[in-house]
Amino acid sequence: MIWTDFLFLIFIFGFYSENMTIEESFYIGYVSKTRGLKGEVQLFFEFEDYDDLELEIIFLEVNKKLVPYFVDQIKLHNNSTAYATFEDVDHIDKAQALVRKKMYLPNDKMPERDPDDFRYTDLVGYLVIDEEHGELGEIIDVQEMPQQFIATVDMDGKEMMFPLSEDLILGIDQEEEIIEVELPEGLVDLYKE
Repeated sequence: MIWTDFLFLIFIFGFYSENMTIEESFYIGYVSKTRGLKGEVQLFFEFEDYDDLELEIIFLEVNKKLVPYFVDQIKLHNNSTAYATFEDVDHIDKAQALVRKKMYLPNDKMPERDPDDFRYTDLVGYLVIDEEHGELGEIIDVQEMPQQFIATVDMDGKEMMFPLSEDLILGIDQEEEIIEVELPEGLVDLYKE
């Protein structure tokens, strides 16, 4: 390693480790498992455009603090995963300690998006109105599953989940942040009991 690279890494590590908070960052996924004996890990991305991310440094949440990990090597795959090695993580025991840790990047590293590029994950915070039952609550989470996206709605303190499929969505009002749906018969009743 060249001396200037070393000084740069010390600067980055010192700056981010002292100042970086979760509020100043955005969530991109988590470390899902180890691979092999030499410290390689599998990363699972919950950020849609993960292939556009700058991944030289990944911050892992450890004891409610963000700790920078410098990426040695990373290979992205098209199924929202990657295999990576981090500096100073050279054994399975060190890698095992990282499993299930949430990954973050600084807000200034978030890729630019076209304002017209609306995604299901943008529905967090939207009010859900069902054709039969009226207002159900606010979407608090949207997760991408292998076959579809699933919305989680806070319905009077209970979490209700439903698929975000074109068959169920009647309309989306981006200005008012409202999504109108026609949920399957009996689904809402399951959560009201």
